[in-house]
Amino acid sequence: MARIVMKFGGTSMAGIERIRAVAERIKREHEAGNEVAVIVSAMAGETDRLVQFCREASSLYDPREYDVVVSSGEQVSSGLLAIMLQSMDVPARSWMGWQLPIQTSDAHSSARISGIDKDILGEAIAGGQVAVIPGFQGVSGDGRVATLGRGGSDTSAVAVAAAMKADRCDIYTDVDGVYTTDPRIVPRARKLAKVTYEEMLELASVGAKVLQTRSVGLAMKHGVPLKVLSSFEEGAGTLIVDESAFEEGEMEEQLITGIAHDKNEAKVTLTAVADKPGSVANIFTPLADADINVDMIVQNFARDTGNTDVTFTVPKDDLARALDVLEGAKEAIGYREIASDTNITKISVVGVGMRSHAGVASTMFQTLADRGINILAITTSEIKVSVLIEEDYTELAVRVLHTAYGLDAEDAA
Repeated sequence: MARIVMKFGGTSMAGIERIRAVAERIKREHEAGNEVAVIVSAMAGETDRLVQFCREASSLYDPREYDVVVSSGEQVSSGLLAIMLQSMDVPARSWMGWQLPIQTSDAHSSARISGIDKDILGEAIAGGQVAVIPGFQGVSGDGRVATLGRGGSDTSAVAVAAAMKADRCDIYTDVDGVYTTDPRIVPRARKLAKVTYEEMLELASVGAKVLQTRSVGLAMKHGVPLKVLSSFEEGAGTLIVDESAFEEGEMEEQLITGIAHDKNEAKVTLTAVADKPGSVANIFTPLADADINVDMIVQNFARDTGNTDVTFTVPKDDLARALDVLEGAKEAIGYREIASDTNITKISVVGVGMRSHAGVASTMFQTLADRGINILAITTSEIKVSVLIEEDYTELAVRVLHTAYGLDAEDAA
């Protein structure tokens, strides 16, 4: 007997027939004698619909009320799945985040899980009940529903698995594993049998849609075994594991593991900022106080004026709030103008093999230059190089880089 957490994404829950198929998978695990907890996302497209309602109501909506609206999608999914399981004679109950409870921070719309009452949940599943839990949400310190940010159901699943000390956490989605890049852009992309936590963390952080960044970080911290599987077909999927699971030299043989792209970026530029101590802090401190994540940062110093232009990126969903915060802090910052651009994409190459290989960045830069693709900004880490380019060049950049790093599958059409 194993203790299992199963997470099903929006496409897996898109309609009653798909929910029925999900219930059949859960029933098989339950009848095999396993203890099962299930985390569900909202039906495909439902969260986008609810978010749009909030935006139409106000571009500067109250995050607390936003959470009330968007959390309803997962609650509907969990209730429907529990009903479906009960109709198949599987003892099941839906548990809202506030009922367990799943405790979170007070950062509404981007809350972090601070704790889970494992006793209530453990007692339920140990008694043979399948616990169906809406992902993406919990209860904040002020007693209100709080959501974890887009893709937060993955984080919910890993957090529940860690709290329950589950034997594994299976993430069911619309793909059958982790690929070297998006196969819809590159048909010759290859499915990976194993990926390290660190590589998956980087891939998720730079746009790979298979897993949410925080979920991978949480799994790595608590050693939760992860597997990415398809809801629609049988298969081995992709294991997300520690480096110790690889044979000696295996990781270094593969220079680059994958290429990701992220169109959910907006570029902000502040011009003529005084080049003096504290100027940059005056920009990024109020953004941090507003829980707005900043990614790529470029500073261009002009010797003739003694000023600098500061360019950085934020998630597109946070652009309106970021501009509002910066305009409110204009006097303290002292910039001349503020400009923004949403027609951009971040392209990243990721692989632990680059630790021991030189020339990864130069290959990327030269490959893009050969196709006339201009680089707007660059960031690097030990196993990642990311560049910002114009959105119109996204698919071309992904395809040529995939080929340049030798990732194309030999037997693909």
